[in-house]
Amino acid sequence: MCAKLSRVLTIVVTAFREENTVGRAINALIGQPLPEDWELLVVCPDDATAAVAAAVQAECPAVRCLRDEGRGKPAALNLAFKEARGDLLVLTDGDVYVGDGAVPALLTPFADPAVGIASGRPVSISPRDTMLGYWSHLLVEAGAHRQRSLRSASGEFFESSGYLYAFRRSLVSDIPEDSLAEDGLISHRIAEQGFRTAYAPDAVVYVKYPSTYSDWMKQKIRSVGGYAQNYVHAARGMRSLRREALDGTMAALEFARGPRELWWTLLLFAARLHVWLRVWWDVKLRKRSFATLWQRVNSTK
Repeated sequence: MCAKLSRVLTIVVTAFREENTVGRAINALIGQPLPEDWELLVVCPDDATAAVAAAVQAECPAVRCLRDEGRGKPAALNLAFKEARGDLLVLTDGDVYVGDGAVPALLTPFADPAVGIASGRPVSISPRDTMLGYWSHLLVEAGAHRQRSLRSASGEFFESSGYLYAFRRSLVSDIPEDSLAEDGLISHRIAEQGFRTAYAPDAVVYVKYPSTYSDWMKQKIRSVGGYAQNYVHAARGMRSLRREALDGTMAALEFARGPRELWWTLLLFAARLHVWLRVWWDVKLRKRSFATLWQRVNSTK
């Protein structure tokens, strides 16, 4: 059943070959307390994902499926921006799912007209007793959550999480199709217009992170690489190798429980250096195309 709160809201779920997870993502969203006037757009290029969305639409007509042309997530979002009716947009993915009350928690900051964008809080569901699973917990808890909490408390800018965020539709109408990190780009564009970024830590989104080093590198090159593209202003951003070293080293070391996790933390330092070197080489120096840098990460599905 569609749950019913008094804003016009559009929720956008982008997906590609995620027929095994998109149903859970949609049902977790439509089970939330939502405004009276809302819609949920599932944007996907493939038949299997669209079939799942169609099955949900049969029970809940507020759900619609938009077929994009498979040119990547930025192009899919541009299609959604054109079709959306909402004054507020909530963006998330088809391979994650939100926790109870996440959408109302994400919308609450918009009672302040100075807030233009709000970020949810990713929580890892990967096992902590594996190295890559441990990395995911460290990076989202001692890394992203800690930094967003500190910056939010001091009124500083921070990038929203692409796994779950919301913004005022009037502030961004489209994004370049070669955007590697559309969440960072949108965050910066809204800040440049004088609006604040809010953090909603109770807006939890559950994420399965990569379980192979190859997939981990693909994902990190994509996300970190976005901040190296020319349209992101590094002086305002959260991400740089220097910032990570200065702001995150002690927090990362303190996160470890015992010698094994401490060893994994030291290996993560080396892996992050690997990411930044690859970004410098592939994005800044070689300027590789979006199509070659945006590679599907299968172990998160």
